Amino acid sequence: MALLTIFNKRSSKETNSTSKGVQLKNVKYSPKVILAWAKAIEGNVKINTWLLKNGFVELSVSVSAICLKDDARSWLMSNGYAHLFAMINASEGNKKAQIWLQKNNMMTFYHIAMAVEGEKTSWAWIGQNCGLEVFILATSIKKIKDQIEENHNDPHFYGKDL
Repeated sequence: MALLTIFNKRSSKETNSTSKGVQLKNVKYSPKVILAWAKAIEGNVKINTWLLKNGFVELSVSVSAICLKDDARSWLMSNGYAHLFAMINASEGNKKAQIWLQKNNMMTFYHIAMAVEGEKTSWAWIGQNCGLEVFILATSIKKIKDQIEENHNDPHFYGKDL
């Protein structure tokens, strides 16, 4: 399965670099960590704290980045997690981020982002190539992104993000 090449056991090795020369860190996680990440995205503070304290700082920070926090987005870029940030940007419709993920063969991240964007073919790709935990992750991100979009369209929530 293509998923297991991206999400597997955690590794300290670095992978390729961005155009600005920042080394991209591996983002390989067990299914349990992916599920914990999904729950943190949905707002479980206890699990988010666990991620932070157990060596998954990037996943904890990505929760804030998904919720449009600029400092978290900058942290991901500066600390070797541009690929996580690209997935988040791609899930917000950023075409350059979508192309970058494809060009760098980060197809799991690409299809998570496109599933969040509502692409049925990406949901099918995830179903064929990934475990249930990635489907749950994409669903959690979509739920939050949809809530943010709904709040932005509601005059009573103008200027308020999650």
